[in-house]
Amino acid sequence: MSSLHPTYPIFPIVAGLGTVLALIPLPWHAQAMNTGTCYFMIWTALGCLNQFVNSIVWAGNVRNVAPVWCDISTRIIIGASVGIPASALCINIRLFKIARGRSAVTTRAEKRRAILIDSLICVLFPILCMVMAYVVQGHRFNIFEDIGCYPVVYNTLPAYFLANMWPVVIGVISGGFGIMSLRYLAMRRAEFNEFLAHSSSMTSSRYFRLMAMAATELLLSTPLGIYEIYSNAVAAPLEPWKGWADTHFDFSRVAVYPAYAWRGVPALAVPLELSRWLLPACAFIFFAFFGFAQEARKNYRDAAMAIATRIPCLHRALEKRETSNKLKTLQIPSSFGASGNLPSPPPPYMPRPKSLALSSSSRASTNTLEAELKEVVIIRS
Repeated sequence: MSSLHPTYPIFPIVAGLGTVLALIPLPWHAQAMNTGTCYFMIWTALGCLNQFVNSIVWAGNVRNVAPVWCDISTRIIIGASVGIPASALCINIRLFKIARGRSAVTTRAEKRRAILIDSLICVLFPILCMVMAYVVQGHRFNIFEDIGCYPVVYNTLPAYFLANMWPVVIGVISGGFGIMSLRYLAMRRAEFNEFLAHSSSMTSSRYFRLMAMAATELLLSTPLGIYEIYSNAVAAPLEPWKGWADTHFDFSRVAVYPAYAWRGVPALAVPLELSRWLLPACAFIFFAFFGFAQEARKNYRDAAMAIATRIPCLHRALEKRETSNKLKTLQIPSSFGASGNLPSPPPPYMPRPKSLALSSSSRASTNTLEAELKEVVIIRS
């Protein structure tokens, strides 16, 4: 086959790193029951992992070495293309409810209901899209050199309604919720601040980071979905729909495309490259918004401490450091000396000098003595 892709091994490294970065904030978001955010991380990590494997296995070749994996991989590609925008939609719906002042989920039943709705949107609907894509799947799958497995969509009119349009539709709905959130924030700023003051799981910083992240995903995925619809329309002529049997004729066939073949067709090469690079981009964008926040740094420290306590030498060093910090922060009472161990001795007794004024009792006795002396002088005279 031809030489390796110009981005190899950069893309596998980026995709593998994106898998890890997307999952790092998952534990504390799951603890806070931010289901839309959790599903965003899961779909992004799953998509990055899928592209990581494909870019390594099919680097410089088009051999059908893992047909079962390709069946799974193509479903992941379809699911992630819908699951990531759907997760962003759930995030925008939650932000809209907060901006509207109706996001108080306090009871256990309300929390279960919120999780169920997010799961239906972020899990069940992508699975439904996988099933609908099978209706217009012309053969088993395609293999593109340097790209790997890729799903097949027979270019008929039903394909645009069953498979191609959903990322764009979800993006438009998500954008509508985002615009309404901004509108309510402008109208009810005081109520919004009051809600954040009484919320333990949402701060103004986290709110606007979620909004910025969802908006960034929207600006990336929706134009890409529109471009893919356009490229599918111009890359091949629109075929008439003749039924299930015609569409799935010779379904077990696997089409392979060497790099020189697909790279020479911009209508095919551009959406292929954009769709696979979008997944690591989502991972890095999410980590940029949430991987360096205050709660993230706290969780990094807790994780590092948990790991260090399992290593004896590090555990002893941490204990010494904690003891030293406690001694430094210990408050020393004012009655203690500078050493902090023994009280300072009282100042030595210093008798008043005789030249100073006498006390009241001394002055009284002196006056009496002077009066007696005056009487003696008078008698003698």
